[in-house]
Amino acid sequence: MAEGAIRVDGLSKVYHGSVRAVDHISFEVRPGEAFGFLGPNGAGKTTTVAILTALLAPTAGTAIVDGIDVFSHPAEIKRRIGLVFQESTADADLTGRENLELAAALFNVPRREVAARIEALLDRMQIGDAADRLAKTYSGGMRRRLELAVGIIHSPRVLFLDEPTLGLDPQGRAGFWRYVQELRRDHGMTVFVTTHYLDEADGLCDRIAIIDRGHIVATGTPSELKDRLGGDILTVRPLAPNAGIEPILRAVPGVLSVTAQEGSFRIKAPRGEELVPKLVEACAGAGIPLAGVSLKRPSLDEVFLEFTGREYREEEGGMTPTDRAVRLGQVAQAMGRGRR
Repeated sequence: MAEGAIRVDGLSKVYHGSVRAVDHISFEVRPGEAFGFLGPNGAGKTTTVAILTALLAPTAGTAIVDGIDVFSHPAEIKRRIGLVFQESTADADLTGRENLELAAALFNVPRREVAARIEALLDRMQIGDAADRLAKTYSGGMRRRLELAVGIIHSPRVLFLDEPTLGLDPQGRAGFWRYVQELRRDHGMTVFVTTHYLDEADGLCDRIAIIDRGHIVATGTPSELKDRLGGDILTVRPLAPNAGIEPILRAVPGVLSVTAQEGSFRIKAPRGEELVPKLVEACAGAGIPLAGVSLKRPSLDEVFLEFTGREYREEEGGMTPTDRAVRLGQVAQAMGRGRR
């Protein structure tokens, strides 16, 4: 995998002849890297993941995963990769151990290795005490750890995690990512992750790509993306709408840019804490009362807003019809993989 664990060149997907969900995107994921793929609903994120996991065929472009052409050898890709989805894929009417035994059979794990692998995974995911209980009796966090174990029973070198912690409490989320980091450390596993929790992406991912309206609009490490904001972010909220406030804000020394946003004004500045009193003084001098001024250090939330014009929390609602159809297909694929 010298050329990358995942390599995508000019990938496009057009639905119904006119809806361009993914538009000539290109990127590479390095071996052993944790790569975050972020985007609002309808941006092309789910479609891209579905193509890379051999669920959808692209309209144009190429994708190589673990050295294999995804479109020429889809069955081989499904055998090689690991998958964990937002939707539960564990069979609730089987025990944890039986779920792992079934996955081992579907992935053709050598029979002589099955028992040892299962015991090792049950121990690592800390569900050994519940191994012989039905999965439907597991807590949300336990079920997620079981599904992670199912997804890696065949020791894949590339693991796809598609919103795997959505709905878990903070403790469950932290525990899940701890096991993922252990897998990376111990086995050099490459991880491709989508998540709606930007703190997860910030803490886990070596690099991040942001996709919006079918295009990748930014790629880099979390630190690089934050640095591209050019400084701190201040939000000025006038007490009442005032058309004259924007030029006053722009004229304050140290202000790099001003963007109107739903009744407030978003200001970029290199040293935000020094600018706050100057902004207040300028508005007071112009007779413009303020409801408040807030300061934020660069964060992935601000990065996302900068490159897409939307706050990420606004996109945490329901899936688009395309997302729903793709994810249902992913779940069906996960439950039937290896049977072909």
